[in-house]
Amino acid sequence: MGIGAAAGVAAAGGVALNAQASSKGSSSASATGALAFDPDGHTELTTTVTGADGTEHEVTYHFWKALTYVTKPVDEAYQSLNVSVPVKIDGKAVDASRAPILLANSVGGYMPSSVATATGIGGGTTGGGDQAGGGAPSASASASALPNANGNTNANGGALASNQLLALAAGYVVVEPGARGRTLKNSAGEYYGTAPAAIVDLKAAVRYVRANKGRIPGDVDRIVSAGTSAGGALSALLGASGDSPLYDHYLKEIGAADASDATFAVGAWCPITDLEHADGAYEWNWGTNALSTGKQADQTVSKALQGQFAEYQAGLRLRGLDRFGTLTARNYDAYLVQQYLEPSATRYLADLSDSARETYLAANPFITWKNGRASFTWADFLTHVGARKKSAPAFDAFDLSSGENNLFGAGTTLARHFTAYGAKNDSTGLSSRRPAGDITAELDLMNPMHHLVEKVNSRRSKHWWIRLGTKDSDTSLTVSANLAAAANGLGDDVNHLYYWDEGHGANTDPGDFITWIAEVTGYKAA
Repeated sequence: MGIGAAAGVAAAGGVALNAQASSKGSSSASATGALAFDPDGHTELTTTVTGADGTEHEVTYHFWKALTYVTKPVDEAYQSLNVSVPVKIDGKAVDASRAPILLANSVGGYMPSSVATATGIGGGTTGGGDQAGGGAPSASASASALPNANGNTNANGGALASNQLLALAAGYVVVEPGARGRTLKNSAGEYYGTAPAAIVDLKAAVRYVRANKGRIPGDVDRIVSAGTSAGGALSALLGASGDSPLYDHYLKEIGAADASDATFAVGAWCPITDLEHADGAYEWNWGTNALSTGKQADQTVSKALQGQFAEYQAGLRLRGLDRFGTLTARNYDAYLVQQYLEPSATRYLADLSDSARETYLAANPFITWKNGRASFTWADFLTHVGARKKSAPAFDAFDLSSGENNLFGAGTTLARHFTAYGAKNDSTGLSSRRPAGDITAELDLMNPMHHLVEKVNSRRSKHWWIRLGTKDSDTSLTVSANLAAAANGLGDDVNHLYYWDEGHGANTDPGDFITWIAEVTGYKAA
């Protein structure tokens, strides 16, 4: 087949499953009425998928478009999902009735995402703003006066475009949910897609799928979420917070199905998460790197935030992978170099031809290549990366200009501070220098670390695929490493690595991800 090494469909069966019970009745709850999936409500489409090895495959699939997944939608243009189910691959019939389900979101920058205008798999869009009461998103819509805090993020994550198609060609079911996002505003000027709307919608989408067990193709107990950037953060949050009662009120409000919202596994690329600690983590990582202008970010601010990161990291008491020991601000640089960066460079260089490797090493003399292994210092690595992408603070901007400030907007208020430091140093003239009273609860709703460290959730996903580019300065390299360390510390299966010299939104091993899904779910196609 050529899809991701062994094509996923031929991946080894017999893998020991880390089974998860379905406490919210995923095996007994059944959707009725408006939330009942219609098995016959599809069109048949054919597409050509190029496998990870370059081989082309013709895939015929059934496509269900824009299925509203709640009974009381705020905006159906975003609260709907598409389903794609392969029925033939290279002319051979496929039975996907028990296949894993890839739940792939297309969220970027915590912006709204929609599948309403898609004409086939992979057609989700990100964007949209003043909808004056809703409606399909405009392709050119943006965050109004707010820039996307994630810079030149590939919102659909080249990651997702590859993942969805390869999953389909491997015989998996693909579900693509839309979700509300931070820029949506109704005719009364009220923002209705700010936190926690996106994660509530994705949970409702999972509940819809689970409630339709026996109607919708695929194994509803083997749902694997996937997303990139803010979508990666939401994928991780979806996995970490499965069946958490914190969201029940919000889910009931929109008429979500009475079913489990737990997922089996997580795929998260460059997750922009742990937002309340992201400013400190960013300065610890990139504080000495100049901006693209050549100027340094405010070093007084940078040093203050670095101090906050040291305190936060010490409080986590996380242990590094491979028996590294407790992770602190003092040893995290050594941990990143040893656990992720040198192995990443080694893999990259080993895959080059001898002449290409010689050329690369000559251009990058900070790397020592000995006995097939790359080594270098943290300081030299930072110099190699070059300019940082964001100023200080990177997320809770003093002037409320970041996308994350907008994410925590409320009512008719466009943007709000979500950290004590940001609020204390507000430059917009706010009367209060403290975050609003509801911010702490909203942060818990939006942070996977809350469910992995503060209030450990037994219903979380137990399998984690986490990826990040080594030149990704959209957030700190510690963010995904902490996520991996937290899950690993709970005994979960963690597959985490960094892509050498890649930036934000990279996905250089999509075929391996598809094979990994087959391995962790124990799926073996007929």
